[in-house]
Amino acid sequence: MVFDFGTLLASLNKLSTSDHQSVVSINLFVALICACIVIGHLLEENRWMNESITALVIGLCTGVVILLISGGKNSHILVFSEDLFFIYLLPPIIFNAGFQVKKKSFFRNFSTIMLFGAVGTLISFIIISLGAISVFRKMNIGNLEIGDFLAIGAIFSATDSVCTLQVLSQDETPLLYSLVFGEGVVNDATSVVLFNAVQNFDLSHINTRKALELVGNFLYLFASSTILGVAVGLLSAYIIKKLYFGRHSTDREVAIMILMAYLSYLLAELFYLSAILTVFFSGIVMSHYTWHNVTESSRVTTKHTFATLSFIAEIFIFLYVGMDALDIEKWRFVSDSPQLSVQVSSILLGLVLVGRAAFVFPLSFLSNLMKKSPEERISFNQQITIWWAGLMRGAVSVALAYNQFTRGGHTQLRGNAIMITSTITVVLFSTGVFGLMTKPLIRLLLPSPKHLSRMISSEPATPKSFIVPLLDSAQDSEADLGQNVPRPHSLRMLLSTPSHTVHHYWRRFDNAFMRPVFGGRGFVPFVPGSPTEPSDH
Repeated sequence: MVFDFGTLLASLNKLSTSDHQSVVSINLFVALICACIVIGHLLEENRWMNESITALVIGLCTGVVILLISGGKNSHILVFSEDLFFIYLLPPIIFNAGFQVKKKSFFRNFSTIMLFGAVGTLISFIIISLGAISVFRKMNIGNLEIGDFLAIGAIFSATDSVCTLQVLSQDETPLLYSLVFGEGVVNDATSVVLFNAVQNFDLSHINTRKALELVGNFLYLFASSTILGVAVGLLSAYIIKKLYFGRHSTDREVAIMILMAYLSYLLAELFYLSAILTVFFSGIVMSHYTWHNVTESSRVTTKHTFATLSFIAEIFIFLYVGMDALDIEKWRFVSDSPQLSVQVSSILLGLVLVGRAAFVFPLSFLSNLMKKSPEERISFNQQITIWWAGLMRGAVSVALAYNQFTRGGHTQLRGNAIMITSTITVVLFSTGVFGLMTKPLIRLLLPSPKHLSRMISSEPATPKSFIVPLLDSAQDSEADLGQNVPRPHSLRMLLSTPSHTVHHYWRRFDNAFMRPVFGGRGFVPFVPGSPTEPSDH
């Protein structure tokens, strides 16, 4: 047997070259992320340009440079991967959203948030899907099936309200901020659940039974994903409370929190549930129980670790979207008919506008009927702001589009390529144009801070100190949590103040049963050098 050393050396050389190219690509991408952070810092005072728009612009400019260097053959230095997005980039973003949320404001408006985020997304999904079916079937855009049209409805129902949230103040407009923020997260989760439900069903012959099965599968995914997230969050709280990791090392506390958070996401993926919804509610539960069970240094560390990971992941995503917008492989399929690509993108934008308006204003009217206090009702100007906040499409839409219309980031089908390029066009246009117009629109609709202050609840300002707890006790004080709200003596009174009533009974249950087992505010963790063991309160 003769061993061919020449072949072996050639293979090793090829492998070494491939590895070197990967290292070069990663170096360039990390350098670009650093550039986005530096430029974003320089533009901090200019609230027109946020990190998302900055990353998109830098990505576009980088794509142009790479395109020129490669002789028009390539525009990005990394190949998009759905696994990279869904397994590594999305979890820290969604978990941090749940971990940092002001729970009291979120759950006080929970019914309205669920109306917008779940019911509203369903309405938008139906309108966009029906519009795509009725219009795109008459256009020569390739061989798209019914599943593709329903996937389009789910893809363009996923909002990205980051531009609006960076302009809104959580302290000056907690009602509006809570609605936009809460709806955005629930909307993303609902869109992904819808997308997965559509992919897992045989849609060749739709009838009433299959439609009911689709709805049932959606409700099952929604409920089971939430329960799994809550369960993992409670498990992490129980483990840290009972084992007192902080007596030896705060590193272990931080590590177990990070790993348990990530485990909730991976478990949801393993059982084909909505990982977004799971990790979001895991973040809420961990901020309510687990975070209060660790030492003070671990609290500061986890707060900034989760926020930093989320920040880097968001920049990474938008940077890549900007570069991928110039991908020659996909644009080659629409180069012979650029007018068709413009038409498809315009139609999708129109469907997004109509689908958003179709639920924001009717559901706001319905929500206002359930609100007894005028301060809790959503004014018309606020409704316009909420409508505008959900017009932007971002990373979730791009990732879902790649998942549906490409394999490994590549496609050779004309219809699929048109949908990918149209999705990127809608994301760029909505983020750039709508994002830049957000600040002047909000200034026009909500001009006076005094007017805004009338909308706010009794929630205190966001703590600025590193040492002040992220969700401090003042925020959840008993007096502020509705202790003075009269208890309901009739069904009518219960329906007139549902949020205060439910919150009151939840607090009683939480203090009586949950906190003694899982810890939380009031539990004092063991501090190295302390003469006493921690005690439960």
